[in-house]
Amino acid sequence: MKKYLTLIILLLFLGINSIAQQFHGGVMAGLVGSQVAGDTWSGYKKAGIFAGGYVNLDIGTVSAIQFELTYFQKGSRENPTEKNGYQSYLLRLNYIEMPILYQYKAGRFTIEAGPSAGFLMGYYESVNQEVISDQQHYIKPARVTLQINLGFQFALTPKIGVDFRTNNSLLNIYSQKQSGDFRRFFDHGRYNDSLVLSMFYKFR
Repeated sequence: MKKYLTLIILLLFLGINSIAQQFHGGVMAGLVGSQVAGDTWSGYKKAGIFAGGYVNLDIGTVSAIQFELTYFQKGSRENPTEKNGYQSYLLRLNYIEMPILYQYKAGRFTIEAGPSAGFLMGYYESVNQEVISDQQHYIKPARVTLQINLGFQFALTPKIGVDFRTNNSLLNIYSQKQSGDFRRFFDHGRYNDSLVLSMFYKFR
């Protein structure tokens, strides 16, 4: 009986150790350039930061699934110029995002794609230096958003690499429709579009 129990414990230990070897974790941080499609301004002029951590699970020799938890600053900006009649605009949107990415590895390069859910943590909006986000009839941003992520990684060393990706909203980022809204896929509204350049460090 003791022999069987020892064998079962040994098999469980080997199985858990084998699964653990397929997991990898790390941290990432970088910069964001963003715009809001549909707000009449254009260009990735709003700078922000991107930071968080991830857990990566190997599902084959060249494939993996990556789960992330990140802090993500998005929004839109227009600085006053003679061309735009010296108008200014600023929208700050701060999210916690949870992406699930499929990754395909080809040497030092990794291609990645997948959805992410975003949870709004704070916002600020002003037009010509006048804050409008605290006004009574202000149309507030939606609390939850859905995005699609596409990008690639390049490994500089076995533990350090660079990640470049696009992050684009699939749903209206506001709680109500507004003038200037347009249709994207199956929804009608305004949408976050972001470019992210970050570096990551792999723990193991």
